[in-house]
This record gives sequence, structure tokens and C-alpha cells, in this order.
Amino acid sequence: FITNFSMEIDGRVYVGVVKEKEKAKKEYETAVKAGQTAALVKASGRKMEKFSVSVNIAALTNVTFTLTHEELLQRKRGQYEILTRVQPKQRVQEFKIVTNIYEPQGISQVDVHSTFLSNELLPLVEKTVTDTKAHISFSPTLEQQRSCPDCEGTLINGDFIVKYDVKREKDLGDIQIINGYFVHYFAPSKLRPVPMNVVFVIDTSGSMYGRKIAQTREAMLEILQDLQEQDHFGIITFDHQIMPWQPTMQQATNQTVEEAKRFIRTISDNGGTTNINDAVLKAVEMIHTARRSEKLPQRSADTIILLTDGMPNSGESDTAIIQKNVEKANNRNMSLYCLGFGNDVQYSFLDVMAQENKGFARRIFEDSDAAIQLQDFYEEVSSPLLLEVDLKYPVNTVDFLTTNHFNHLFNGAEIIVAGRLMDASIDNFPVEVFGVGVRIGNVQGQASVLDWGVMYPDEEYIFGDFTERLWAYLTIQQLLDKSGLEKENSKAKALEMSLKYNFVTPLTSMVVTKPESDDPPLVADKLTEGTLKSYICSLFEILDGDPHFLIELPDREDALCFNINNKPGTIFTLVKDQESGILVNGQIIGDKAIPPGGQINTYFSRFGIVHKALGVKLEVSTQDISVFQDSKWVSLLWSGTASLKGPNLDLLLTKDRSLTVTLKDSVKFVILLHKVWEKHPYNRDYLGFYTLDSHLFFIHIYSALLSSGQFYHSIEFEVSDMRPGESPEKPDATMFVKGHQLNVTRGWQRDFRNNIKNGVKIPCWFIHNNATGLIDGEANDYIVSGLFKTF
Repeated sequence: FITNFSMEIDGRVYVGVVKEKEKAKKEYETAVKAGQTAALVKASGRKMEKFSVSVNIAALTNVTFTLTHEELLQRKRGQYEILTRVQPKQRVQEFKIVTNIYEPQGISQVDVHSTFLSNELLPLVEKTVTDTKAHISFSPTLEQQRSCPDCEGTLINGDFIVKYDVKREKDLGDIQIINGYFVHYFAPSKLRPVPMNVVFVIDTSGSMYGRKIAQTREAMLEILQDLQEQDHFGIITFDHQIMPWQPTMQQATNQTVEEAKRFIRTISDNGGTTNINDAVLKAVEMIHTARRSEKLPQRSADTIILLTDGMPNSGESDTAIIQKNVEKANNRNMSLYCLGFGNDVQYSFLDVMAQENKGFARRIFEDSDAAIQLQDFYEEVSSPLLLEVDLKYPVNTVDFLTTNHFNHLFNGAEIIVAGRLMDASIDNFPVEVFGVGVRIGNVQGQASVLDWGVMYPDEEYIFGDFTERLWAYLTIQQLLDKSGLEKENSKAKALEMSLKYNFVTPLTSMVVTKPESDDPPLVADKLTEGTLKSYICSLFEILDGDPHFLIELPDREDALCFNINNKPGTIFTLVKDQESGILVNGQIIGDKAIPPGGQINTYFSRFGIVHKALGVKLEVSTQDISVFQDSKWVSLLWSGTASLKGPNLDLLLTKDRSLTVTLKDSVKFVILLHKVWEKHPYNRDYLGFYTLDSHLFFIHIYSALLSSGQFYHSIEFEVSDMRPGESPEKPDATMFVKGHQLNVTRGWQRDFRNNIKNGVKIPCWFIHNNATGLIDGEANDYIVSGLFKTF
């Protein structure tokens, strides 16, 4: 799925926004008519695997386009494949392909090959493999790309392919859990294949003339050689007539395989039209007859493989009726795989017909390796390990599962199920696998859970919250596959999720336009890693969790922390400066119910931020973010990622995690979103507030809760008389501060900036009684009546 498409013009980056398909199209067309630079990214088919990008570049403009996508690699024939198809048509000044693989289970193999790697280019491929990581790079110079010493053409034309697999020690697979969502990968390695009953249905009409029928013969000879003696098979060739090789299914003995090969060598295009309906129905009848006469093994897989390159134009030619006929005759008893040969085939018809009959369609490209493509496909589906596979999880542990029933699992393939945990703190749970076809029984075991953030702290940008995105992607894909009465409801839900997760799907498109103004009020902009690091390193104030307040004192390598307790709904003024007009107010929220122990805990749920001099106002809640600038309100959702830049305000929103705000020449701060399991009996989502880049903030601002200046410089205090407290690990002490003698406790606050789930403990001196004696006046003095009111 596409997660970002952006364009950089004169150092400013404009980021694409996902919208409903027609709205995005109209916005793009309006920009094009006005001669503006714009781009539109849309899914080009019924599914999400293919995309088209349309761009319009204004005159005398240089634009850099950046496209980012995420892909679920499908395991086939025992390995994953990363394919990069490159056809630059000319030599490229800076050409580079880099692949980094991170696999905590361990990497078992890595292979690299390409259709264009000559003996001269092969040494340029660099490959480094360790136990859990691999690095592959290929970067030929301009001269090395040259197709011949005196040619301007390029050697780079074709596919660059990386194949790899991981170590698999657990038959129940591996589960990855991040932020309350899990993904289960199931690929058992110790099961014996199920016998195969297959009928090959081969188009020999006039359109198969020449190369296509020759490649089909070549592929079929190899496929027949791969049949096992336990398998049964049949062959049907067709044009406007239906011509079975034998009237019944044949066991794959040496004799029958050799006879079938002799028949295959004789097939050729017959110049006729294409009767797909009767050919497939004949294959269904052949398997049904063999089943009724008990000639096939009871536990075996029934399969039809259709190869055609054209439109049905003989016999029944209405594709919808053909689909209904096949579905009715088959009654989902056997799997139908449809191979569409060449560019003229009506692929969508084959795709739907295959899906309605427990199979899938595959396009065979009319290249020099078409015969290999056919053989690879058969190898992929020829060794079923399990039939009618069910993966079951505890009903009181997981919900919102993606599909967990599969018609079959093939040798070398992988089943993937994603879901949401009812309790985000769960790190393991039992899994049951049921299947027909081998004596697997009801296997139950403890699935292992991998904490990728711990194993690869430097690669958090890769892993992040990918489990939730993958769950959403699979769910959308399955909603789009619904038919009948469910279709409209499923379509509406798929659209809602596509917009929420910012995915380009068949229902949405991503549009990016450059506003006419050279200095737009709010446009997307880059925030570099270095900038973010400078934010983090400048931490000064924390409002988060319990206790709510923490004041770090770097010069003393210590900290003070305290709560301001009050009823849920109370709004406090946290920061106020009359001169610049900066105001920060925060509203607290309580638990849903009184937890055991009888005390309601409170947290910050909303912040109101005002900078009057800059004309900026922000309201941040656990649901959304509203920004007011230049007399306009802009709304953002936590469920998306965005980067916005205005004359006086920069925002960086990281999906369901953090909002970084930079106010021009004054202050930078981060607001963290703490998401809680929505069915938790007590807790709610809440916010944390972290003030950053203090050298800008200290000049004019003072804290509302502390006397002028002291909050941001140094608080003089002394601690003595350490003594046991109520808890052995939290001693009490006496603190002398601002002329007061206070009873304090050594405790800690959690800093969640780098670990949103667990946080990092920061030791601090906890001030009791609503920080009386530390803050000026009483806590009630700081209560206000509205989120943007002053006290």
C-alpha cells in the first residue's frame, strides 16, 4: 500500500493527502487546468497491488517526487521475493538499488539475481549476511551502465530480484505483537504433501498461435514430469470444441505420464474461437465422476488449472453467466486457478471466477521466460500440505481477526492472520490449528512473541506500528472481496478504514497539489531526524501520567514531581505569559469507574495552547487536533501522519503517537497520545506534554504554577533526614525550599518520549499536598472556566 507521495519544490515539501476517489480526481483536474504542479496516485485495478501515478508540472519548475509504499511479502516455494523492475531507457547519473533485511528469527538463505546482470555487472552486487541481517547493494556508474563501448544505451533493463527465507523452528509459527495488535505467521515445515487431483484446461484457439502455444507445450512437459505417483490428472484442450486427452482421470504412473507427454507435443493452435464455459464445466464433471466412482484418494486436493489468452467468444460468451455456471457446478468443492496469458486476456473475469471457486488468478507475461512462469506457478500450487485450515485463538484474548480460515496451505507458502488484543499487555497466548488432509490433529502450543523494538532499536522507523497497519491492510483487502448483500456495507467500511489509515485503495486516491500562493498558510514540510533529536535533547518540562508534573533540574542531576488533584473535568492554567500572550491550559479526565482501592486516578485529556502575538490557537484532545491560524481552522486526526508548515507554526504528527509543535521564535513542545485498550474497565486514553528547546522559551515565559523564572532555571532546595516511608523502595525526607519545610518522598515519573508503551523511569522528589509550599499560592488559584480562559 502507498503510504506517502510527496513533491519537493524550491526546498519545500508538499505531502499527498488520501481522499475519496472522485474528490481527489476533481482536485487534481482543477489544479491541472490552472497549470499548477500536482500529482494523483490511484489504484489502477480492483485490488491494491497496482498503482498509477499522474503528474502535472508547471512551466519552468523543477520537482522531486518521492513515493513510499509498504508491501506484505508473500512466501512462495519456500522463500520471499523482493522484485524491482527497472527500465530507465537511458543511462542514469545516480543509479542505486539497496536492500536491507532485518529478520529476528534468523536468516536461512539470501540469493540475488537479475535478468540484466552481465559478467561485467555481476561483481558490482555487494552482499553482506549475518545471522539476522542482510545488506545488498547495486550501484553501477554511468560508464558501467553503457550497453557497449560506443553506445549511449543502457544495460539496465529487466528485473533485480532478492530471494530469502527465515529460520523456522516452531511449527505453530511466530507472532509479533506491537501496541496491542498482533500478526501470526504460520508455515509448518514437517508436514507431508496431500495427493493432487488436477485437470489442465488448455486454450488452443487461434489467438494462441506461435510463441504462446510453444511455451505452453514446453511448460506442460516439465509440469507433467513433476507429477507424483499418488497424484491423478487429466488434460482438456479447447477452442470452440472441447477435446479431452482421456475421458477419465488417470493416475500419474510412468506410463500415463509418458503418454500424456506424447499428446502435449502434438497440440497446436487450431484457428478456432474460445469456449471457456464448456471447457471448465467438462473439467468439473471429470473430477466429480472420479469422486463418485471412488477412484481418487479420500484425503486429496481437487484442482482445475485453466490457461487461456483470450475472451470467451464461443458457446456461452457472457462472462457473468459463465462465472455463475462454474460456481454452481463446482459448489466450492475444488480449486480453480486461472492463468491469463498475454495482454489481451480479460483478466478481471478470470480473477473473479477463480476467487469464487477457492482459487486465484495469475497473469502470465508474454516474455522469453513465460514457460518458466508457468512452471513456477504449478510448483507453487502442486504440493498442498493442509486443506480447510482453521487457526483459532482464545475468544477472550483477541478480537477483530482477519480471515483465519483458508482453503489450503501449500508447501513453501505461509498463512498470515492479524488481529487486535483485548488487553494490550498480553505477550503470549495459545494457538490451535485444525486441518484436513494429514493427521495433524488439534495442535496447541504457546506461540512465541518477538519484541522487535528491543531487538532492533535503531530500526524503529521500519517496524513502528506496522502490525496495526498490516491488520488494517488485510481487513480492507478482505472487505473489498465481499460480494452479494454484504458488498455495500463492506465497501463503506473499507472506505472508512482507507481514509483513517491513509491508504490508497480502489476506493481512495492520494492527491498532492502546490497552492497558488508562494507562501501558503499551511503546507507540508520536512522535519529532519537531526531536528527531532534537537527537540528531544532540549527536554525541560514534563506533564504526563501519574504524578502529572515533573521538573528536571539538569544542574543538580535531579528532579521534582507533584500532582494537582481535583475533580475530573477541571481545567488548570499551566503556562502563562502576559507579554507574548502565550497560554497553555490543560483539562484532566478521570477513570471510567472507581477501581479497586477506591480512588479515581486523573490524567490530562485536553490541552489548549494560545500564542496571541502569532495569532495561533491549538486544541489537542485524545481524539483529534484543531489548529487555528490566519482566521482558519484546520483539523487533524491522530489516526494519520502529517507534516504541516505555516509562517508562524510547524506541526509534525506521528500517527497515534505524538504531535510536535514549533511556534516561531518562542517554543517547541511535544504532546504524546497514550492509547489504552478501549474495553479496559477503568483507564482511558490520555495525553502527555513535554516542553522542548528551552533556549527559545526561557527568554519571556514564566510558569503559571511557579514563581517567575524559577520554573525554568534552578530551584534552590536542600534535602535531609532520610527515613523509611510507607513503601520500602520509596523513602521519605525533609525538604527546605522557598522558606518552607516540606515532607517529600523519593519516587519517580515515567518519560514516554522514546518508549510510548512502558516509558523510562526518572527518579524525583515527590511533593505532597498539591505541591503546597513549592508553587505560589494554592492549587485552586490556577483553575479556569474554559480551555482558552485565563485565571
